Amino acid sequence: MRCFQGRLFTVDGMVEDEAPLKKEIYEQIRYYATTSVARRIEHIVQAIKLACASESPEIQTDRIHVRNGTYFVDGHFTPEKEYCMNRLPISYVPEAPAPTRWLQFLNELLYEEDIPALQEYIGYCLLPVTKAQKMLLMVGKGGEGKSRIGLILRELFGNSMYTGSLQKVETNRFARADLEYKLLLVDDDMKTEALPQTNNIKTLVTLEDKIDIERKGQQSVQGTLYVRFACFGNGSLHALYDKSNGFYRRQLLLTTKEKPVGRVDDPFLIDKMRNEKEGILLWALEGLHRLIRNNYQFTISERTAANLKEAMEQGNNILGFLKSEGYFEIRQGAKCKSTDFYKVYKRWCLDNLEKPLAASTFIHHLKDNQKSLGIVYDDKCIGTNRGFHNVDVDLFLPVDVPSPWD
Repeated sequence: MRCFQGRLFTVDGMVEDEAPLKKEIYEQIRYYATTSVARRIEHIVQAIKLACASESPEIQTDRIHVRNGTYFVDGHFTPEKEYCMNRLPISYVPEAPAPTRWLQFLNELLYEEDIPALQEYIGYCLLPVTKAQKMLLMVGKGGEGKSRIGLILRELFGNSMYTGSLQKVETNRFARADLEYKLLLVDDDMKTEALPQTNNIKTLVTLEDKIDIERKGQQSVQGTLYVRFACFGNGSLHALYDKSNGFYRRQLLLTTKEKPVGRVDDPFLIDKMRNEKEGILLWALEGLHRLIRNNYQFTISERTAANLKEAMEQGNNILGFLKSEGYFEIRQGAKCKSTDFYKVYKRWCLDNLEKPLAASTFIHHLKDNQKSLGIVYDDKCIGTNRGFHNVDVDLFLPVDVPSPWD
């Protein structure tokens, strides 16, 4: 047994529950200690941690520790075990049969062209790396069976998987501590409310260095997190204030098929798929190898790309306005005031039952994307008024009308 940063580890991974150890200590001292027994046991546990204390091992990104040994990403396997941060509770069985029921379930749940992306993502989570810089979001209308995937992931990852809330990770400063030494966080009922901020999630999805971890009543420490996110819900993930591409480009957004009318769900489906877990592991490893060959670029279908584009427009209606016709014109040599451009945008929102974003948000978006839009921001575009070159709104400038959001 070894102790890394106050946590006990064996060759089978982290000791999640110290209760069995404390019970064993109790059985050993029960006839000799009759007072303050619980406190004595705690002291003994702390003494064990001191005796076992050692430097944390290097994070190994070239191998996967499984129940019956070690699988290397170059394809070879050894039954030898070593101390590690994560050991999966599943055996590597190269001759395991294909997981036919699992594959049938996926074909009923997802569109065929999206299944490779899921396969690659599950394989990606087997290694403690964040090189792909993506989080998985799977959305549907409800009742399709998305949550079954989370139960299968538990079979694969065991205690290396944490079930929780993505919103909590973003808003609770202590949530990072729960994710230490975890390969995966699963949120099987993702809330549809917009996130008040996105800094924490964006950081964790792309994290490749140490980060501050804080526990209640303790001094914060620098720790290494390599957790990935798999979230299932009935709507896309949006941010209340973050309208940047950075938030959305970190998402791998898959949509499910609609549940067929009259479909009778199999109450024993999860049991049947659990019996195929060794085959599912081989299937996930196939996805991992493909992802590595593609330099950690996921197989993105046209449908998945369209899903993300639609989610971006839903979260930021400025994108929809900029694609519209009949409200402004991009023309070399033209000029417009920022206030006039915003008036046109508000008119578009009124016509399309959209709620206008704040003027500052509108202007910042245009300034951040002026090169791709072919426009130029100028503090003194027209006289002393701020505005944009190459934008003509004169023919489209609306007569001021009351807005339902004013």
